[in-house]
This record gives sequence, C-alpha cells and structure tokens, in this order.
Amino acid sequence: MGDYLLAIDQSTQATKTFVFDRNGDIVAKTSRPHRQIYPASGLVEHDPIEILRNTLDGIAAVVRESRVAPSELVSLSITNQRETIVAWDRVSGLPVHNALVWQDERGGGICRELEASGAAPEVRARTGLKLDPYFSASKLSWLARNSAVARDALAAGRLLAGTIDAWLIWNLTGRKVFATDYSNASRTMLFNIGSLGWDEELLRLFGLGGLILPEPRCSDEDFGQAHIPDLGLTLPIRGVMGDSHAALFGHHGWNQGDAKATYGTGSSLMSNIGPSMRTPPEGIVLSLAWGFKGAPSYVFEGNIHATGYTLKWLKDNLGLFSSDEEAERLAAEVPDNGGVYIVPAFSGLGAPYWKHGIRASITGLSHGSDRRHVIRAGLESIAYQIMDLVAAMDVGAPSPLAVLHVDGGPSRNALLMQFQADMLGIPVIAPPREELSALGAAYMGGLGNGFWASLGELEALQTGFRRYEPSMAESSRALLVAGWRSALAQAISRKVE
Repeated sequence: MGDYLLAIDQSTQATKTFVFDRNGDIVAKTSRPHRQIYPASGLVEHDPIEILRNTLDGIAAVVRESRVAPSELVSLSITNQRETIVAWDRVSGLPVHNALVWQDERGGGICRELEASGAAPEVRARTGLKLDPYFSASKLSWLARNSAVARDALAAGRLLAGTIDAWLIWNLTGRKVFATDYSNASRTMLFNIGSLGWDEELLRLFGLGGLILPEPRCSDEDFGQAHIPDLGLTLPIRGVMGDSHAALFGHHGWNQGDAKATYGTGSSLMSNIGPSMRTPPEGIVLSLAWGFKGAPSYVFEGNIHATGYTLKWLKDNLGLFSSDEEAERLAAEVPDNGGVYIVPAFSGLGAPYWKHGIRASITGLSHGSDRRHVIRAGLESIAYQIMDLVAAMDVGAPSPLAVLHVDGGPSRNALLMQFQADMLGIPVIAPPREELSALGAAYMGGLGNGFWASLGELEALQTGFRRYEPSMAESSRALLVAGWRSALAQAISRKVE
C-alpha cells in the first residue's frame, strides 16, 4: 500500500485538491475558483462543467506539485458544498441547468405553498429539516416547473439529480457509479433519515415523481474507480462526506456531545448526538453525520448563510481592506465596534432565525465611525450568529455545550476567536491543522481502505491546539449582545417582499 491519500474539497468558492501523508499533514494543495453566477437578487448558480473541469485539472496539478508517484496514492476522497444541486440528462450527460447553490432562494415560493398546505410537520418528521429553500428539494421543484429541458427529461425518465459529490463521482467513474453518501443525502429534503432511503412521498410532494436519485451509501464505502486521464491514473473513491460533516470527523468529533463550528462562506454548527434520532429544538435541524462501519450517526445542526462571505463582501465590494491579516489588524486598532453592527442577510438569515425576504444592513453609524468599526462589526457578526445558534441548540441538548471546536479561514483570526469565546462564555479550541473538511474526508477514506487501522491511531496524530478562554466582563458582553439584538430586530422588520 502507498503512503499518500488524495482528497477533493469542492467548496462554494473554489475546488481545492490535496495530497495527505500518513501523519495527516498536507504534502501539496491547489485551489481553483469558479464563477459565482447571480442571475437576479437572491439567485445563485454555479456551472457544473466548470467545477468538473477544475476538479480534474486540480487533481493533475496537485499530484505533479506533490512529486508523489501516482503509484504511491492509495485512494481519492471527496468532500463538498452541500444542498447545492445539479440536475442532468442521463443520456447526454449534460446538465439541464446551472447548479442551484445552497444560497439560492428561488424555492421560497414553493416552500410557502407547502407550508400553507400544512406539509411542514410531515417534511420535518421524515427529513429532520425545516421546510426552507436552503435545502435542495424546492430548488429541484422550481427547476421542474420552470425549465422545459428539465421537465421533458423528467417526463422521459432521463433526469438525474444529486449534490456535487454525486455529479463528480458519476463523471470521475466514467458514468458507471451514481451514488452519494448519507450526509449529503440527508441535506436534500428528499431523504428519509429514519429508513435511510429516498422518500417517494416527498418526491410526490415536491412534484418530482420519476426523478432518478443516487444510491445512498455509508461514507467509508467503495464509490467506484476514479479515472484521471491527465495522469493515466485510476484510484478507488473512499471517504465521501458533506463538508461540515467531514470537518466534524476531522475534529475527532466521533462521540456524543462533540461539537464544532466551521467558518467558511457560511458557517455550520454541528453537534454529534450519537446513533439514535432525537427531536431537534426550534430553529435547529437533524441530519445524518455519516455512515461508518455500516452504522449511521446523527447530528443537530444549524447553518448560517453569511460569515466568511461578509468579510469577502467588505473586501471586494467596499474595498475596506486587502487581506485577512489587514482586516484583523484594523479591527484591533479600535477598542470596540463603536456601536456599529452588521446583520449579514445577503440571502436572508438561516438558523436559528430562518428569515427570508430581508437584506443585509449596517446600523449604528455615527460621525466617529470609520472603516475599522465596520470591519470589526463584520467580524463580530460572525460570533453573534454562532452565539445565537449555540443558545438554540443547548435547549435540546442533554447538557449545555462545554467547549466549541472551530475550523475554517476565519478561525485563524485571533481577535475573532477571542470575541467568540467571550460571547459564548466557554472555551474555543482551534486545531493545529487547517482544511478540516478535506482532512476529515481523507480520515474517513483512509479508515475505509485500511490506510489507518483505527480511530485511536488518528487521535495520536493531533497536538498543538490553540485555546481561547472567555475573559470579557459580563456587563460589557450584555451591552454588546443588546446592540446585536436591536440591529437584528431592525433588519428583520424591513422585509422586502
């Protein structure tokens, strides 16, 4: 057996490829961004062909950069942005439309129709999810209603649909394997998380009868042989997981009560609740963490639409800073936010608020405000949203969260992580390694193919954590939280539809 694993992290902004060694260290990494397509306000799309091309190019590039002989690679793992859905024709192999991204709100009207019909409780009972356009089902339903190409393919029994992992697996295996894993399937709102299968009643409810969906499998199972023409390489695909689930696995979050927050374009707060289903609290959803060694694990989860994206918007659209390092430095130059708050509802608000038809806002500006206060407000908005999610999740948990593990680009910002600990009132722990989603998928694949023998072997690999302890006075925290609550109420009150 070789000494290296290949992993793909197909995220919202880019497709990253990695070579990992037996210590879980990154030997080489590449990243290829793809276009963000905004046909209209609240609509977000990606080009699936561009993503596939970037994936193939990235694999070839990272192997060349690593200088690892292809024969030393053991398997390929895949982690991906979730809820983003691709529909394609089984005969032509071509997408019938651009991928509809998790941020896309075009399914809102369909969700409101179903809500009015009284379907929401049944949807939640079967899927663990809130009836919301964030999840894939209403996006596919919209496509079936509004795209003649999709509608014709569906009527002819030729329409395939799946999350990005299924699209990549189907293409990488030369169209021989059409499969997904439990974690990705559980985020479509078409998967019954109790029976672990696609739900015909939900397909009927969303007007998707006859849709062909991928075979759901445990995350550590065999997903076929990936063919990489540029390298003359064939690799087994092992370790397939949605990005947030993979990050929890990368954090060693294998036990009930383990929790993590991934800070990316949006953020996912996820808590392992073990092998049995449990009713989630209001504002929180229930998902499958993964399937491992033939058994499922479940999680409570909340998803925030805009965290890292808020910083990207401040940088790219307003030009307030040129790098993440500059943003941290400028925010630290002021003692506080100066009364400025940002509510980043660029695509509405996700958990625990679930508010759509509202837009982002900046409040509390004064004559003394400058870009440093706005940057700080952007950073702090991330911590406030995580704080509200933890409070909601604690309602249904056996005990309050005692510590939060974190990962993702913004977790490198020490100012933000300290503020996060202060707002939560519990320690925040960042791992020594980055790219936890890719690492978690590689861990899963490596366990599945015998590259690593056990979870215990993985536990021995990780040392050198950064720990942030809460230190803010409760009176100061209360004032800041009151300001956030006021800004949030203002944003929610200004509905635009």
